[in-house]
Amino acid sequence: MLLRHTPETLIERSALTINPAKTCQPVGAMYAALGIHKCMPHSHGSQGCCAYHRSALTRHYKDPIMATTSSFTEGASVFGGQANILEAFTNIFTLYDPDIVAVHTTCLSETIGDDMPQIINKAISENKIPPGKTVIAASTPSFKGSHVTGYSNMVSAIVKHFCKSSGKRTDAINLIPSFIEPSDMSEIKHIAESMGVNYIMFPDTSDVVNGPMDGKFRMYPKGGTTKEELEAAGDSMLTIALGRTGTLDCAKLLDTKCKVPAEVIDLPIGIEATDAFVDLLRTRAGVSVSDELLVERGQLVDVLCDMNQYTYGKKVSLVGDPDILVGLVRFCKEAGMEILHVVTGTKAGPKFDRKIREIAGEKTVIKAGAQADMFYFHQLVQNDRPDLILGNTYCKYIARDMDIPLIRTGFPIYDRIGHSYFPITGYRGSLRLLEKILDTLMDRIDRDAAEEKVELVM
Repeated sequence: MLLRHTPETLIERSALTINPAKTCQPVGAMYAALGIHKCMPHSHGSQGCCAYHRSALTRHYKDPIMATTSSFTEGASVFGGQANILEAFTNIFTLYDPDIVAVHTTCLSETIGDDMPQIINKAISENKIPPGKTVIAASTPSFKGSHVTGYSNMVSAIVKHFCKSSGKRTDAINLIPSFIEPSDMSEIKHIAESMGVNYIMFPDTSDVVNGPMDGKFRMYPKGGTTKEELEAAGDSMLTIALGRTGTLDCAKLLDTKCKVPAEVIDLPIGIEATDAFVDLLRTRAGVSVSDELLVERGQLVDVLCDMNQYTYGKKVSLVGDPDILVGLVRFCKEAGMEILHVVTGTKAGPKFDRKIREIAGEKTVIKAGAQADMFYFHQLVQNDRPDLILGNTYCKYIARDMDIPLIRTGFPIYDRIGHSYFPITGYRGSLRLLEKILDTLMDRIDRDAAEEKVELVM
Protein backbone atom coordinates (compact mmCIF):
# COMPACT_ATOMS: atom_id res chain seq x y z
CA MET A 1 0.00 0.00 0.00
CA LEU A 2 2.84 2.41 0.80
CA LEU A 3 4.11 1.99 -2.76
CA ARG A 4 1.03 3.82 -4.00
CA HIS A 5 2.49 7.01 -2.53
CA THR A 6 5.43 6.84 -4.96
CA PRO A 7 5.02 9.84 -7.29
CA GLU A 8 5.29 9.34 -11.03
CA THR A 9 7.20 12.58 -11.52
CA LEU A 10 10.93 11.91 -11.71
CA ILE A 11 13.11 14.33 -9.75
CA GLU A 12 16.88 14.08 -9.78
CA ARG A 13 18.33 13.43 -6.31
CA SER A 14 21.96 14.13 -5.43
CA ALA A 15 22.08 12.74 -1.90
CA LEU A 16 18.95 10.91 -0.74
CA THR A 17 18.67 7.17 -1.32
CA ILE A 18 15.27 5.51 -0.85
CA ASN A 19 15.28 1.72 -0.53
CA PRO A 20 18.71 1.05 -2.09
CA ALA A 21 19.04 -1.46 -4.92
CA LYS A 22 22.09 -3.05 -3.30
CA THR A 23 23.39 -4.24 0.04
CA CYS A 24 26.65 -3.43 1.84
CA GLN A 25 30.26 -4.35 1.11
CA PRO A 26 30.81 -6.87 3.96
CA VAL A 27 28.10 -9.18 2.56
CA GLY A 28 30.08 -9.56 -0.68
CA ALA A 29 33.37 -9.89 1.19
CA MET A 30 31.93 -12.62 3.39
CA TYR A 31 30.62 -14.48 0.34
CA ALA A 32 34.01 -14.29 -1.42
CA ALA A 33 35.78 -15.64 1.68
CA LEU A 34 33.41 -18.60 1.80
CA GLY A 35 34.73 -19.56 -1.64
CA ILE A 36 38.16 -20.37 -0.16
CA HIS A 37 38.59 -23.81 1.42
CA LYS A 38 38.83 -23.86 5.24
CA CYS A 39 38.49 -20.07 5.40
CA MET A 40 36.61 -18.37 8.23
CA PRO A 41 35.13 -14.96 7.35
CA HIS A 42 35.60 -12.47 10.18
CA SER A 43 33.64 -9.26 10.63
CA HIS A 44 35.70 -6.57 12.35
CA GLY A 45 32.90 -4.62 13.98
CA SER A 46 29.86 -5.13 16.15
CA GLN A 47 27.92 -8.37 16.61
CA GLY A 48 24.90 -6.74 14.96
CA CYS A 49 26.82 -6.10 11.74
CA CYS A 50 28.01 -9.69 11.50
CA ALA A 51 24.51 -10.99 12.33
CA TYR A 52 23.00 -8.97 9.47
CA HIS A 53 25.60 -10.08 6.92
CA ARG A 54 25.26 -13.74 7.93
CA SER A 55 21.47 -13.43 7.92
CA ALA A 56 21.41 -11.96 4.42
CA LEU A 57 23.43 -14.87 3.04
CA THR A 58 21.66 -17.50 5.15
CA ARG A 59 18.21 -16.37 3.98
CA HIS A 60 19.37 -16.28 0.36
CA TYR A 61 21.03 -19.71 0.36
CA LYS A 62 18.85 -21.44 2.98
CA ASP A 63 22.14 -22.70 4.40
CA PRO A 64 23.88 -21.75 7.68
CA ILE A 65 26.68 -19.26 7.04
CA MET A 66 29.67 -19.48 9.37
CA ALA A 67 31.47 -16.26 10.34
CA THR A 68 33.06 -14.71 13.42
CA THR A 69 33.08 -11.16 14.77
CA SER A 70 35.24 -8.82 16.86
CA SER A 71 32.11 -8.03 18.93
CA PHE A 72 32.69 -4.32 19.43
CA THR A 73 31.18 -2.77 22.55
CA GLU A 74 31.23 0.86 23.69
CA GLY A 75 34.90 0.67 24.66
CA ALA A 76 36.07 -0.71 21.31
CA SER A 77 33.85 1.80 19.52
CA VAL A 78 35.75 4.66 21.20
CA PHE A 79 39.28 3.34 21.64
CA GLY A 80 39.55 0.95 18.68
CA GLY A 81 39.06 -2.76 18.17
CA GLN A 82 42.66 -4.01 18.32
CA ALA A 83 42.27 -5.77 21.67
CA ASN A 84 39.03 -7.41 20.53
CA ILE A 85 40.40 -8.85 17.31
CA LEU A 86 43.65 -10.06 18.91
CA GLU A 87 41.59 -12.01 21.41
CA ALA A 88 39.33 -13.17 18.57
CA PHE A 89 42.29 -14.67 16.69
CA THR A 90 43.15 -16.82 19.71
CA ASN A 91 39.56 -17.99 20.09
CA ILE A 92 39.01 -18.64 16.37
CA PHE A 93 42.12 -20.76 15.83
CA THR A 94 41.55 -22.63 19.11
CA LEU A 95 37.84 -23.37 18.64
CA TYR A 96 37.35 -23.54 14.87
CA ASP A 97 40.82 -24.35 13.48
CA PRO A 98 40.55 -22.64 10.07
CA ASP A 99 43.52 -22.48 7.71
CA ILE A 100 42.66 -18.88 6.82
CA VAL A 101 40.85 -16.05 8.58
CA ALA A 102 39.56 -13.43 6.12
CA VAL A 103 38.88 -10.17 7.95
CA HIS A 104 36.54 -7.61 6.42
CA THR A 105 36.06 -4.22 8.03
CA THR A 106 32.75 -2.49 8.76
CA CYS A 107 31.56 1.10 9.04
CA LEU A 108 32.48 1.21 12.71
CA SER A 109 36.06 -0.03 12.45
CA GLU A 110 36.69 2.11 9.36
CA THR A 111 35.32 5.25 11.05
CA ILE A 112 37.54 4.65 14.09
CA GLY A 113 40.47 4.11 11.76
CA ASP A 114 41.72 0.68 12.83
CA ASP A 115 44.95 -0.13 10.95
CA MET A 116 44.42 -3.75 9.93
CA PRO A 117 47.93 -4.42 8.50
CA GLN A 118 49.47 -3.13 11.75
CA ILE A 119 47.07 -5.23 13.84
CA ILE A 120 47.82 -8.38 11.83
CA ASN A 121 51.59 -7.77 12.18
CA LYS A 122 51.11 -7.35 15.92
CA ALA A 123 49.16 -10.62 16.04
CA ILE A 124 52.01 -12.39 14.23
CA SER A 125 54.66 -10.92 16.53
CA GLU A 126 52.66 -11.99 19.61
CA ASN A 127 52.13 -15.52 18.22
CA LYS A 128 48.37 -15.08 18.03
CA ILE A 129 48.41 -16.75 14.59
CA PRO A 130 49.60 -20.38 14.71
CA PRO A 131 52.28 -21.62 12.28
CA GLY A 132 50.85 -22.56 8.89
CA LYS A 133 47.77 -20.37 9.41
CA THR A 134 47.05 -17.12 7.56
CA VAL A 135 45.10 -13.94 8.27
CA ILE A 136 44.16 -11.63 5.40
CA ALA A 137 42.15 -8.42 5.43
CA ALA A 138 40.06 -6.31 3.06
CA SER A 139 38.77 -2.78 3.55
CA THR A 140 34.99 -2.94 3.08
CA PRO A 141 33.19 -0.02 4.78
CA SER A 142 29.44 -0.12 4.29
CA PHE A 143 29.15 3.64 3.81
CA LYS A 144 30.39 3.33 0.24
CA GLY A 145 30.28 0.75 -2.53
CA SER A 146 28.03 -2.30 -2.49
CA HIS A 147 28.19 -6.06 -2.00
CA VAL A 148 29.76 -6.30 -5.46
CA THR A 149 32.66 -3.96 -4.56
CA GLY A 150 33.04 -5.77 -1.22
CA TYR A 151 33.35 -9.05 -3.11
CA SER A 152 35.91 -7.48 -5.46
CA ASN A 153 37.95 -6.06 -2.57
CA MET A 154 38.11 -9.43 -0.79
CA VAL A 155 39.15 -11.25 -3.97
CA SER A 156 41.88 -8.63 -4.44
CA ALA A 157 43.04 -9.32 -0.85
CA ILE A 158 43.15 -13.03 -1.69
CA VAL A 159 45.33 -12.33 -4.73
CA LYS A 160 47.60 -10.04 -2.72
CA HIS A 161 48.22 -12.55 0.06
CA PHE A 162 48.33 -15.89 -1.77
CA CYS A 163 49.14 -15.71 -5.47
CA LYS A 164 52.86 -16.22 -6.10
CA SER A 165 55.04 -16.46 -9.17
CA SER A 166 57.74 -19.12 -9.26
CA GLY A 167 58.89 -17.96 -12.68
CA LYS A 168 57.64 -21.15 -14.34
CA ARG A 169 54.50 -20.80 -16.40
CA THR A 170 51.91 -23.59 -16.37
CA ASP A 171 49.13 -24.33 -18.87
CA ALA A 172 46.44 -23.46 -16.31
CA ILE A 173 43.88 -20.70 -16.88
CA ASN A 174 42.57 -18.72 -13.91
CA LEU A 175 38.81 -18.23 -13.89
CA ILE A 176 37.67 -15.40 -11.63
CA PRO A 177 33.87 -15.06 -11.56
CA SER A 178 32.01 -11.98 -10.37
CA PHE A 179 29.43 -12.18 -7.55
CA ILE A 180 27.31 -15.04 -8.90
CA GLU A 181 25.56 -18.11 -7.55
CA PRO A 182 27.44 -21.33 -6.70
CA SER A 183 25.35 -23.01 -9.41
CA ASP A 184 26.77 -20.55 -11.94
CA MET A 185 30.30 -21.25 -10.77
CA SER A 186 29.60 -24.97 -11.25
CA GLU A 187 28.31 -24.30 -14.77
CA ILE A 188 31.40 -22.29 -15.70
CA LYS A 189 33.57 -25.15 -14.43
CA HIS A 190 31.43 -27.61 -16.42
CA ILE A 191 32.20 -25.71 -19.63
CA ALA A 192 35.94 -25.68 -18.91
CA GLU A 193 35.99 -29.36 -17.91
CA SER A 194 33.95 -30.35 -20.96
CA MET A 195 36.66 -28.83 -23.16
CA GLY A 196 39.51 -30.38 -21.18
CA VAL A 197 40.86 -27.04 -19.97
CA ASN A 198 43.25 -27.01 -17.01
CA TYR A 199 41.81 -24.26 -14.81
CA ILE A 200 41.92 -22.72 -11.34
CA MET A 201 38.70 -20.99 -10.24
CA PHE A 202 38.70 -18.60 -7.30
CA PRO A 203 36.70 -17.92 -5.32
CA ASP A 204 34.54 -21.01 -5.75
CA THR A 205 31.43 -21.29 -3.57
CA SER A 206 30.07 -24.41 -5.27
CA ASP A 207 29.74 -27.27 -2.76
CA VAL A 208 29.98 -24.68 0.01
CA VAL A 209 26.68 -22.79 0.27
CA ASN A 210 24.68 -25.28 -1.80
CA GLY A 211 25.94 -28.54 -0.31
CA PRO A 212 23.78 -31.63 0.23
CA MET A 213 21.99 -32.63 3.43
CA ASP A 214 23.73 -35.86 4.43
CA GLY A 215 23.24 -35.77 8.19
CA LYS A 216 26.76 -34.55 8.95
CA PHE A 217 27.77 -31.08 10.09
CA ARG A 218 30.89 -29.67 8.48
CA MET A 219 32.31 -26.40 9.69
CA TYR A 220 34.23 -26.28 6.41
CA PRO A 221 32.50 -28.01 3.47
CA LYS A 222 34.56 -29.84 0.87
CA GLY A 223 34.25 -27.03 -1.69
CA GLY A 224 36.26 -23.86 -2.08
CA THR A 225 39.59 -23.05 -3.69
CA THR A 226 42.53 -24.44 -1.73
CA LYS A 227 45.52 -22.42 -0.56
CA GLU A 228 47.75 -24.46 -2.87
CA GLU A 229 45.57 -23.62 -5.88
CA LEU A 230 45.62 -19.93 -4.99
CA GLU A 231 49.42 -19.95 -4.82
CA ALA A 232 49.63 -21.79 -8.15
CA ALA A 233 47.37 -19.16 -9.78
CA GLY A 234 50.41 -16.86 -9.94
CA ASP A 235 52.02 -19.21 -12.46
CA SER A 236 49.00 -19.58 -14.75
CA MET A 237 49.29 -18.57 -18.40
CA LEU A 238 46.10 -16.49 -18.43
CA THR A 239 43.35 -15.05 -16.23
CA ILE A 240 39.80 -14.86 -17.55
CA ALA A 241 37.82 -12.43 -15.43
CA LEU A 242 34.07 -12.92 -15.85
CA GLY A 243 32.22 -9.68 -15.17
CA ARG A 244 34.04 -6.35 -15.23
CA THR A 245 32.73 -4.67 -12.07
CA GLY A 246 33.37 -7.61 -9.75
CA THR A 247 36.69 -8.82 -11.15
CA LEU A 248 38.64 -6.07 -12.94
CA ASP A 249 40.64 -4.88 -9.91
CA CYS A 250 41.74 -8.36 -8.81
CA ALA A 251 42.61 -9.40 -12.38
CA LYS A 252 44.76 -6.27 -12.80
CA LEU A 253 46.43 -6.89 -9.44
CA LEU A 254 47.29 -10.47 -10.44
CA ASP A 255 48.77 -9.16 -13.69
CA THR A 256 50.84 -6.53 -11.86
CA LYS A 257 52.01 -8.88 -9.12
CA CYS A 258 52.62 -12.12 -11.02
CA LYS A 259 52.62 -11.00 -14.67
CA VAL A 260 49.63 -13.21 -15.52
CA PRO A 261 47.87 -11.50 -18.45
CA ALA A 262 44.14 -10.97 -18.07
CA GLU A 263 41.14 -11.02 -20.38
CA VAL A 264 38.08 -9.32 -18.88
CA ILE A 265 34.86 -10.49 -20.54
CA ASP A 266 31.15 -10.48 -19.75
CA LEU A 267 29.51 -13.20 -17.72
CA PRO A 268 28.51 -16.05 -20.08
CA ILE A 269 24.75 -15.49 -20.04
CA GLY A 270 23.00 -16.17 -23.35
CA ILE A 271 24.37 -17.37 -26.66
CA GLU A 272 26.74 -14.57 -27.69
CA ALA A 273 28.45 -14.17 -24.31
CA THR A 274 28.79 -17.93 -23.77
CA ASP A 275 30.15 -18.31 -27.31
CA ALA A 276 32.76 -15.64 -26.50
CA PHE A 277 33.80 -17.45 -23.32
CA VAL A 278 33.98 -20.84 -25.04
CA ASP A 279 35.96 -19.41 -27.97
CA LEU A 280 38.42 -17.71 -25.63
CA LEU A 281 39.01 -21.00 -23.82
CA ARG A 282 39.36 -22.78 -27.15
CA THR A 283 41.93 -20.42 -28.63
CA ARG A 284 44.02 -19.77 -25.53
CA ALA A 285 44.06 -23.34 -24.18
CA GLY A 286 44.42 -24.89 -27.63
CA VAL A 287 41.48 -27.26 -27.22
CA SER A 288 38.37 -28.16 -29.19
CA VAL A 289 34.74 -27.41 -28.37
CA SER A 290 33.18 -30.63 -27.09
CA ASP A 291 30.17 -32.32 -28.69
CA GLU A 292 28.44 -31.96 -25.33
CA LEU A 293 28.62 -28.16 -25.50
CA LEU A 294 27.48 -28.12 -29.13
CA VAL A 295 24.37 -30.10 -28.15
CA GLU A 296 23.66 -27.74 -25.24
CA ARG A 297 24.02 -24.72 -27.52
CA GLY A 298 21.77 -26.28 -30.15
CA GLN A 299 19.06 -26.96 -27.59
CA LEU A 300 19.11 -23.33 -26.47
CA VAL A 301 18.90 -22.07 -30.07
CA ASP A 302 16.07 -24.53 -30.76
CA VAL A 303 13.90 -23.24 -27.91
CA LEU A 304 14.68 -19.60 -28.74
CA CYS A 305 13.46 -20.20 -32.30
CA ASP A 306 10.46 -22.38 -31.39
CA MET A 307 9.08 -19.97 -28.79
CA ASN A 308 10.14 -16.62 -30.21
CA GLN A 309 6.52 -15.56 -30.77
CA TYR A 310 6.03 -15.38 -27.00
CA THR A 311 9.13 -13.31 -26.21
CA TYR A 312 9.42 -11.11 -29.31
CA GLY A 313 8.52 -7.49 -28.63
CA LYS A 314 7.90 -7.97 -24.91
CA LYS A 315 9.00 -5.01 -22.82
CA VAL A 316 11.25 -5.71 -19.84
CA SER A 317 12.67 -3.68 -16.95
CA LEU A 318 15.72 -4.91 -15.02
CA VAL A 319 17.30 -4.08 -11.67
CA GLY A 320 20.31 -5.81 -10.07
CA ASP A 321 24.10 -6.04 -10.12
CA PRO A 322 26.02 -4.59 -13.10
CA ASP A 323 27.74 -7.76 -14.31
CA ILE A 324 24.57 -9.85 -14.21
CA LEU A 325 22.56 -7.03 -15.81
CA VAL A 326 24.87 -6.91 -18.84
CA GLY A 327 24.28 -10.63 -19.38
CA LEU A 328 20.54 -10.46 -18.81
CA VAL A 329 20.11 -7.48 -21.14
CA ARG A 330 22.02 -9.25 -23.91
CA PHE A 331 19.99 -12.44 -23.42
CA CYS A 332 16.68 -10.58 -23.46
CA LYS A 333 17.70 -8.93 -26.74
CA GLU A 334 18.59 -12.35 -28.16
CA ALA A 335 15.03 -13.38 -27.30
CA GLY A 336 13.67 -10.37 -29.20
CA MET A 337 12.63 -8.37 -26.16
CA GLU A 338 12.67 -4.59 -25.75
CA ILE A 339 14.69 -3.23 -22.81
CA LEU A 340 12.97 -0.28 -21.12
CA HIS A 341 14.96 0.28 -17.92
CA VAL A 342 18.26 -0.92 -16.44
CA VAL A 343 18.95 0.11 -12.82
CA THR A 344 21.79 -0.87 -10.46
CA GLY A 345 22.66 0.44 -7.02
CA THR A 346 26.35 -0.29 -7.67
CA LYS A 347 28.40 2.51 -9.18
CA ALA A 348 29.52 0.85 -12.39
CA GLY A 349 31.19 3.60 -14.41
CA PRO A 350 30.71 4.91 -17.96
CA LYS A 351 31.75 1.63 -19.61
CA PHE A 352 28.68 -0.04 -18.09
CA ASP A 353 26.42 2.63 -19.61
CA ARG A 354 28.08 2.31 -23.00
CA LYS A 355 27.84 -1.48 -22.94
CA ILE A 356 24.11 -1.45 -22.11
CA ARG A 357 23.41 1.19 -24.78
CA GLU A 358 25.38 -0.81 -27.31
CA ILE A 359 23.23 -3.88 -26.60
CA ALA A 360 19.83 -2.38 -25.79
CA GLY A 361 19.73 0.83 -27.81
CA GLU A 362 19.62 4.55 -27.12
CA LYS A 363 16.05 4.62 -25.81
CA THR A 364 16.81 2.47 -22.77
CA VAL A 365 16.86 4.35 -19.45
CA ILE A 366 20.06 3.49 -17.56
CA LYS A 367 20.97 4.57 -14.05
CA ALA A 368 23.68 3.37 -11.66
CA GLY A 369 24.86 4.43 -8.22
CA ALA A 370 23.41 5.38 -4.86
CA GLN A 371 20.35 7.20 -6.23
CA ALA A 372 19.54 4.33 -8.60
CA ASP A 373 17.29 2.82 -5.95
CA MET A 374 14.04 0.86 -5.82
CA PHE A 375 12.04 4.09 -5.42
CA TYR A 376 13.48 5.37 -8.71
CA PHE A 377 12.92 1.99 -10.37
CA HIS A 378 9.27 2.09 -9.28
CA GLN A 379 8.89 5.55 -10.79
CA LEU A 380 10.33 4.34 -14.09
CA VAL A 381 7.97 1.37 -14.17
CA GLN A 382 5.00 3.67 -13.45
CA ASN A 383 5.94 5.95 -16.34
CA ASP A 384 6.60 3.20 -18.88
CA ARG A 385 4.98 -0.08 -17.89
CA PRO A 386 6.89 -3.25 -18.87
CA ASP A 387 5.49 -6.69 -19.59
CA LEU A 388 8.09 -8.28 -17.33
CA ILE A 389 10.42 -7.34 -14.46
CA LEU A 390 13.75 -9.07 -13.82
CA GLY A 391 15.15 -8.45 -10.36
CA ASN A 392 15.57 -9.71 -6.82
CA THR A 393 13.00 -10.41 -4.12
CA TYR A 394 12.59 -6.73 -3.25
CA CYS A 395 10.92 -6.23 -6.64
CA LYS A 396 7.96 -8.37 -5.57
CA TYR A 397 6.19 -5.43 -3.92
CA ILE A 398 6.31 -3.39 -7.13
CA ALA A 399 5.36 -6.41 -9.24
CA ARG A 400 2.45 -7.28 -6.95
CA ASP A 401 1.16 -3.72 -6.66
CA MET A 402 1.27 -3.14 -10.43
CA ASP A 403 0.36 -6.71 -11.43
CA ILE A 404 3.51 -7.21 -13.53
CA PRO A 405 5.13 -10.68 -13.80
CA LEU A 406 8.48 -10.98 -12.00
CA ILE A 407 11.44 -13.23 -12.79
CA ARG A 408 13.65 -13.43 -9.72
CA THR A 409 17.33 -12.96 -10.57
CA GLY A 410 20.41 -11.75 -8.74
CA PHE A 411 20.89 -11.15 -5.02
CA PRO A 412 19.08 -11.44 -2.70
CA ILE A 413 16.29 -13.95 -3.37
CA TYR A 414 14.58 -14.73 -0.08
CA ASP A 415 11.19 -16.03 -1.16
CA ARG A 416 12.02 -18.67 -3.77
CA ILE A 417 14.34 -21.67 -4.00
CA GLY A 418 16.55 -22.96 -6.81
CA HIS A 419 19.00 -20.15 -7.56
CA SER A 420 21.84 -21.87 -5.69
CA TYR A 421 21.24 -25.16 -7.52
CA PHE A 422 20.24 -24.12 -11.05
CA PRO A 423 22.41 -21.71 -13.07
CA ILE A 424 21.59 -18.89 -15.47
CA THR A 425 25.09 -18.94 -17.03
CA GLY A 426 26.28 -21.10 -19.91
CA TYR A 427 24.02 -22.68 -22.48
CA ARG A 428 22.22 -24.84 -19.92
CA GLY A 429 21.72 -21.93 -17.54
CA SER A 430 20.41 -19.71 -20.33
CA LEU A 431 17.96 -22.44 -21.30
CA ARG A 432 16.71 -22.57 -17.73
CA LEU A 433 16.37 -18.77 -17.66
CA LEU A 434 14.45 -18.89 -20.95
CA GLU A 435 12.15 -21.56 -19.50
CA LYS A 436 11.40 -19.32 -16.48
CA ILE A 437 10.63 -16.36 -18.75
CA LEU A 438 8.40 -18.43 -21.05
CA ASP A 439 6.54 -20.09 -18.17
CA THR A 440 5.85 -16.69 -16.61
CA LEU A 441 4.67 -15.08 -19.85
CA MET A 442 2.52 -18.05 -20.83
CA ASP A 443 1.00 -18.34 -17.36
CA ARG A 444 -0.06 -14.71 -17.75
CA ILE A 445 -1.61 -15.46 -21.16
CA ASP A 446 -3.58 -18.35 -19.66
CA ARG A 447 -4.65 -16.26 -16.68
CA ASP A 448 -5.90 -13.32 -18.71
CA ALA A 449 -7.45 -15.19 -21.66
CA ALA A 450 -11.23 -15.32 -22.01
CA GLU A 451 -12.76 -18.76 -21.43
CA GLU A 452 -13.21 -19.43 -25.11
CA LYS A 453 -9.60 -18.42 -25.84
CA VAL A 454 -7.82 -20.77 -23.42
CA GLU A 455 -5.73 -23.17 -25.52
CA LEU A 456 -4.50 -26.61 -24.51
CA VAL A 457 -1.55 -26.31 -26.90
CA MET A 458 -0.18 -22.76 -27.03
